[in-house]
Amino acid sequence: MSRPALSRPVRVGAAAASVAGLVLLAGCGAETESPDAAAEPVAPGADYADGTYTADGSYQTPESVETVSVTLTLADGVVTEVEVTGDPQARESEQYQGLFIGGIADEVVGKSLDDIEVDRVAGSSLTSGGFNAAVQEIRTEAAG
Repeated sequence: MSRPALSRPVRVGAAAASVAGLVLLAGCGAETESPDAAAEPVAPGADYADGTYTADGSYQTPESVETVSVTLTLADGVVTEVEVTGDPQARESEQYQGLFIGGIADEVVGKSLDDIEVDRVAGSSLTSGGFNAAVQEIRTEAAG
């Protein structure tokens, strides 16, 4: 059975409504920040207390919201050890978190805490959002 053709004004209106809906939905998928993440950013060059710090960071994937736990050990403001653990909610996230975890030490150990902000590690790009959020919390804690 054939469907009747929609008139041009109806097609344009439907297209406009679809675009407006997508814009609204895009805002819903934005990464949410914890109350601690809203704190003032730490100034570059801040003095950080030596020690081991742990923070969680979350990030949005097409399937779910994922979280990683980041533990950094600092000495004189330099990362001497890093450990990242994940709790993947989707199978694909498990794969990418594993790749990220396997490659993150090469990216951050030996670097100043101020210089750490990763984009893509071992082919994983979304996990870096959660990692960077956790690092920001660690900066705040270590500077306090």
